[in-house]
Amino acid sequence: MIRIYLLLIVIVIAYFALRRLKRTSPDLVAKYFRTVGLGAVGLILLYFFATGRLNGLFAGFGLLVAFVLRLMPTLIRYGPQLHLLWTKFSGAKQSSSHTREAPTSSTMTIAEAYQVLGLQACATEDDIIGAHRKLMQKLHPDRGGSDYLAAKINSAKKILLSK
Repeated sequence: MIRIYLLLIVIVIAYFALRRLKRTSPDLVAKYFRTVGLGAVGLILLYFFATGRLNGLFAGFGLLVAFVLRLMPTLIRYGPQLHLLWTKFSGAKQSSSHTREAPTSSTMTIAEAYQVLGLQACATEDDIIGAHRKLMQKLHPDRGGSDYLAAKINSAKKILLSK
């Protein structure tokens, strides 16, 4: 019966903790998880020490060290390829996060919009649409252009057609 009460208390605490975590900032949540994780590791170590099972933990750590030492020649052999893959992965991740930033329409003036599309101030709606289509065919990201330029061109068209 006591186990059921303890389980209910844990469920209620978890419910309120999750509700509170939803409202906090991600940085603070990460700090909480680090603190809780280190506390859990400390409690586990304390439990193993108190029950006399610390020897099993050290034996497991020894097995892990032996496995890593056996794996070391393979890691050294494939290290340059793994490093190259890692730099490509992290570089692609960074470049995609930087190129996704689209300029907002409030940062571009009407004069800048005409300049982006290469038009005069007396251009008609058909001229704007034609210039937009021509530039997008050249600078679309699927054809080797950048997301930034495509967003600028789209923003210029939107500004000029909404004026």
